Amino acid sequence: MQRRKFIETSAATLAAMGFLSQMPISLFGMTNLKSKKLPIGFQSYVLRKEINKDISGTLKSMYQFGYEHVEMCSPAGYAPYDFAALTKYSGKELKQMIDDSGLGCYSTHFTWNELTKNLDERIDFAHQLGLKHMVCSGGLYGKTLDDLKNQCAILNKIGEKITSSGLIAGYHNHNGEFEQKKDGKPDYDIILENLDPTYVKMQFQVAAIQVGYKAADYFRKFPGRFISAHLSDFSSTNKNKQVVLGDNGIVDWKDFYAAAKIGGLKWVYVEMESDPGTLEGSVKYLKSI
Repeated sequence: MQRRKFIETSAATLAAMGFLSQMPISLFGMTNLKSKKLPIGFQSYVLRKEINKDISGTLKSMYQFGYEHVEMCSPAGYAPYDFAALTKYSGKELKQMIDDSGLGCYSTHFTWNELTKNLDERIDFAHQLGLKHMVCSGGLYGKTLDDLKNQCAILNKIGEKITSSGLIAGYHNHNGEFEQKKDGKPDYDIILENLDPTYVKMQFQVAAIQVGYKAADYFRKFPGRFISAHLSDFSSTNKNKQVVLGDNGIVDWKDFYAAAKIGGLKWVYVEMESDPGTLEGSVKYLKSI
């Protein structure tokens, strides 16, 4: 599912808090699993309702599953989408809660609107939170080639300012950047051609495999352009059904990790929007390969 549409997820997501609270105690002994070279995190949007209700308890549960860090969503930008309760906290206060859970937080998603309208404030928030990466969660959706190039130019300027502040800017794709094409070329390829890699790195959404595009191919084609990726997998018989990573899905994870080195990845985030029940098994799998 595409976050830019902010579609409500399935009943499984609504029941996620129950999933977190009813897991057997035996499943919480994941802390001594071997670590991957790429630290394994999760995207907070998946558990937005739970985090909005009880950020500390939810993050501690994810730490017990074996996750090492969380990628947050900017409370100011995502307040209408179940993060409103977090807007009362400063970046420093949120950082303390995350630190207390045992997790790290090095990246946050920011909306196009807040980056274009309130960039200075958002940079200050990012520093308070102790971030390394400020990731634009969408916005490069120009209907014409000129529109798309102009949007890329705007993001380059934003990225230049973020870079000058000591942080790294990134852009997160959805399936739409591959489905929409201009002169037969996916918008994503045009975006890569027009974003300045000095100022804007890429965060690849592996769900693009649903529409026929593999992360590993892009890592090899555009070496060094990527800082992180969102990981999800889908049933080999139903590309719309998410499955535990490594559980008869359609992504070749060994090839993904081999290509990730070429692409430049430093972090990965599990993102299973339609079925949070896959989060525990997915981190266990990633730590086993």
